[in-house]
Amino acid sequence: MRRESVFFLVALGLALIAAAIVYVSRPTTLIVAVGPRDGAEAILLDVYAQALSRAREDVRLKVHHFDDVRDSATALRAGLADLAVVRPDVLLPDNGLTLAILHDEALLIVAPGSEGLESLPDLARKRLGVVERHGADIPFITSLLGFYDLTAVAEPQGGAPLEAGHVVLVPLKPAEVTKALAEDRVDAVAVIAAPASKASISTVRAVEMASPDKKVDFLSVPDGDAIVQRMPELQATTIPAGTFGGRPKRPDDDVKTVGASYRLMARGGLNRISAASVTQHLFEWRSKLATTAPLANQMKAPDFESTVAATSARLPNHPGAVDYFEREQQTLFERYEDYIYLLAFFGGTLGSGIAWLGQRLARKRRERIDVVLDRLLDILKEVRAARVRSDLDGLVAETDDLVADVVRQARERSIDNRTVSALILAIDAVHAAVSDARRTLGAAEAQGGAHDEKRLRKTRLLSLQVPAAE
Repeated sequence: MRRESVFFLVALGLALIAAAIVYVSRPTTLIVAVGPRDGAEAILLDVYAQALSRAREDVRLKVHHFDDVRDSATALRAGLADLAVVRPDVLLPDNGLTLAILHDEALLIVAPGSEGLESLPDLARKRLGVVERHGADIPFITSLLGFYDLTAVAEPQGGAPLEAGHVVLVPLKPAEVTKALAEDRVDAVAVIAAPASKASISTVRAVEMASPDKKVDFLSVPDGDAIVQRMPELQATTIPAGTFGGRPKRPDDDVKTVGASYRLMARGGLNRISAASVTQHLFEWRSKLATTAPLANQMKAPDFESTVAATSARLPNHPGAVDYFEREQQTLFERYEDYIYLLAFFGGTLGSGIAWLGQRLARKRRERIDVVLDRLLDILKEVRAARVRSDLDGLVAETDDLVADVVRQARERSIDNRTVSALILAIDAVHAAVSDARRTLGAAEAQGGAHDEKRLRKTRLLSLQVPAAE
């Protein structure tokens, strides 16, 4: 392997590590579905998304607006969103887990004091006006009446009296409440809203204006826990005494009723870290968000007594949200400990492999140099044994090839000083031996030539003396 290849592999490894760090540190963007478009929930989540972006947090929100809370729940169930605002009694996604309760809404039933109504079952053969704020309000009340074997019906034709167990539901607008009561078109008025909201307060005041003595009665919904057992999407709640103020206070005692909640839910597959981060910032920034979105003041954590109860409740909570509520959020090491262990394991294996490969390559290089050294020593012996110049010329050419091979090797890879010194000694010894051999062969050739000349003269003299003797 060339040195450039090693540099390339090191650079590639560093680039992969940098890419992994960038990937891990980049913010997670979650899609949140919100409905209705102009609702208080949409305002809250828009403000929250902007706050997350300004603070450059590790999680960001991309808000998608829908016309109705049913549509936002459908988006979560279809996997088109990571988070959604859900009202469980309207549509409860089977893959939704609660992060936070944005606000509770309670069924508030108010009647003039002269009617003598105390609880929801007393509405039999009565007309109940409904200030409809959502398409699910009347189905909500209809289901609740069914629990008490009461049936919601339309106004009988011709002024016929109501049958036992029948209740007439009359949709009303907020401005129509006082007039409807004054004209005896309804006997009580119901609204599903947060007890301290403008809708609830205005409804109580409208009923009070229709009461001759300015007194109102708040109808309770008994057996709340039993109702929740049958309809788990609802929840038992209590309207505290004095919620609507006044002297004497209104109501004069706690009123038990049932209601629904608007929840921020996450899909079950959302990782705990992201869910915990969304929940944490939502509650920790409550006061900052409330300046623009007052609904933030009504947020609360789901009720649970233990982690097991939280994740196995009738409306289960997301484990990531429970981590925040229980103060058991994971540290950075705990988040990525599996990856760290895997990196350490495979990194050690990879490092060992690279070290082994380096040793193998170094051994190959050493073997190559050893071959050259052994051959130079053999050449040294062959030079000493050479008897003709052609043998010396062949050995010199081979030595030049070996030297060129070593030079190329030295340019590609570093060679230790001891090996270089040995090569230099071997090459110098061969060159010295070749020089000595050339001198020896030259002297031998010169001496042989003189001997041949002397013998040639002697032969010529003998040839001249033979005829004279004759």
